[in-house]
Amino acid sequence: MSIQIDKDICIACNKCSNICPGNLISTDNDSKAFIKYPQDCWGCTACLKECPVGAIKYFLGLDIGGSGGYLYTRNQKNHIDWHIVSSDNRKHHIKTKKDESNKY
Repeated sequence: MSIQIDKDICIACNKCSNICPGNLISTDNDSKAFIKYPQDCWGCTACLKECPVGAIKYFLGLDIGGSGGYLYTRNQKNHIDWHIVSSDNRKHHIKTKKDESNKY
């Protein structure tokens, strides 16, 4: 599975389910997001870029050249903060402008 949604952080805004190009994210009875078919997620990160609270983690597995860490975002007004946590818990931060976010 490439993404995981933390229902404790999710604010039920449905932005991730509206943006998912594979229609893989749905909502439960509490309107909290969950991924219906994790094996079908191709890791486009569209949901990460839309989530305003960082409830979605994208895992950086060895199969995609990662080290077993993960990344999540904080969606700000004009930019997106990308937070990368390596498998040994080192933290990195990248800031991208929203209007340029699909370049990365």
